Amino acid sequence: MATAPVDLETAQQQGIAPWDNLVWEDFHVAVYRDAFPVTLGHLLFVPKYNTPGVIADAMGSALQEGTDLVARGECDGFNIGFNAGQAAGQTVMYPHVHLIPRRQGDCADPIGGVRAVIPGQANYRSGGYQKPV
Repeated sequence: MATAPVDLETAQQQGIAPWDNLVWEDFHVAVYRDAFPVTLGHLLFVPKYNTPGVIADAMGSALQEGTDLVARGECDGFNIGFNAGQAAGQTVMYPHVHLIPRRQGDCADPIGGVRAVIPGQANYRSGGYQKPV
C-alpha cells in the first residue's frame, strides 16, 4: 500500500522519497510509476535505505524487471539510468533508478541510447559527434 504523498522539500530534509504511486516493493526496494514518464511503463526503483548496497539492489531489480518485460514481449529493449547530482540532471535528491522501456520506432534514431544525455553526442556514427577535450 502506498503511503501519503510527501512534498519534495520535506522528503529531501528527511532523506525519504516523495513518491506515492507505488507499484510493488520488497525489503530493499520500492517501485513507483514515474510522474513524468518518458515512455509507457517508465518506472522508478527507489532504495528504501540510502546505502551503496541497497542502491545496487535497486539497480539489479530494474535490470531484472527490464529483462522480464522484454521476455514477456511488453517492450523491445530498455534503458536504465541513475542521475547523480544536479549537473547530471538529478531533480529529486534521493537516489533512484529509472527503467525506461523502449519499443522499435519510439524515436527516429536510438543509436547511442543513454549517451543522448548530452545533445548531439549520442550518435557517434554521425558527423555531429565531438570528442570531449
